[in-house]
Amino acid sequence: METTDEELVGPEEETELPSDRVADLVEYIVCGLVDDQGAVSLDVTDGDEGALIEVSCSEEDAGRVIGRKGRTIKAIRTLARALGQRVGTSVEVEVIG
Repeated sequence: METTDEELVGPEEETELPSDRVADLVEYIVCGLVDDQGAVSLDVTDGDEGALIEVSCSEEDAGRVIGRKGRTIKAIRTLARALGQRVGTSVEVEVIG
């Protein structure tokens, strides 16, 4: 018996947006940096011009995510934009402490 694509993906399953893949990468990086991983949450807003990923974390960990002179968040943004280009979307990353 052959299976079709319709049988493999149920009607209730949502398709993954390109911004979801970028958000997964950002979450993975941020969780590796912070002490309180439970306080990390991401809010992804998809718009016409691209996606906005807002990273919320504890105030103590916000400094770690931003880094000295903003170097860490700049590196996170660079990686997010690179993956965004690869999956076909524009991405912005903001930190909310």
